[in-house]
Amino acid sequence: MNIFFLTLIVFLIIYFFLTWFAKSSSKKIYSFLRKSIIYIAIIFALIIAATGKYIFSLPFLLGVLPLIKTKAGITLLQLLRLWGFLRILKNSGRFNFGNPGSSLNSQPISRDEAYKILNLDPNKKYNKEDIQKSYKKIMKKIHPDLNPELNRLAAIVNESKEIVLKDII
Repeated sequence: MNIFFLTLIVFLIIYFFLTWFAKSSSKKIYSFLRKSIIYIAIIFALIIAATGKYIFSLPFLLGVLPLIKTKAGITLLQLLRLWGFLRILKNSGRFNFGNPGSSLNSQPISRDEAYKILNLDPNKKYNKEDIQKSYKKIMKKIHPDLNPELNRLAAIVNESKEIVLKDII
């Protein structure tokens, strides 16, 4: 729709509302506002009931999380990086999401996997401080003190850090 017509419609609605408001008594205005709030609440409740499965879905959550001021201060970019980290672990068989206490693969983590888990490039040279910085950034999000169910995940990150530190020596 043309922006001119849209602006014209908005101004006409505002004009008619203000003229009605100026000519009406306070009882009529109070009654109108009260009924409007009730109707809007009912319509909103119906919308939530009908679309609840979509509103509380993962894409909606990912879109809204950066807007919410959380104690951890997680942003959408950090959430996507954490999701990528979990995907790497799931694809490698290091973390079984069906049984949190078990792992599909009990072999040690390879050098390349360790670098991927710590979000580092295996072809670059890193010093101990760079590795610690990357490790701490990940552990802030998945530390077992924040969520005890993440013990296995934290152990994998710890093992990855040790492998990468041994690689630079």
